[in-house]
Amino acid sequence: MKILARPFRVLITLWAGSLWSLLWVAAVMFRFLSDRHTAGLIAARLFSIETYLGLAAAALALLLPGRGRFRWGFLAVALLATNEWIVKRWMNLALAHGSALGLGFGAWHGVSAGIYVLACLCVVVMTYKDEYRHA
Repeated sequence: MKILARPFRVLITLWAGSLWSLLWVAAVMFRFLSDRHTAGLIAARLFSIETYLGLAAAALALLLPGRGRFRWGFLAVALLATNEWIVKRWMNLALAHGSALGLGFGAWHGVSAGIYVLACLCVVVMTYKDEYRHA
């Protein structure tokens, strides 16, 4: 499994960068695309891709010895998965019906954004600690 260690480090670096860059990419799309609905659809798809990239990183981490060192990455992936498969559904319901579980779309969007930023921060902590490199 040592052969996977270097590609894993590259994948983690790319994933961390793409997580953070998506924050400004989404902001730019909403600023410059005249159709906010289209911007939202594109952003939602990009956030979904980030979730699957994270799942790929986590799956690879499970194959490596010392996978416990990736705990911040696992937490980030869990947060992204929560956003993708739970919060997104409530956001869509709120958008379609005016509210879901007593919260409007804007509130659900705020919850989703907070969860996403927490996932980004988890990856920063993981990178800062640099523990995954020694797996």
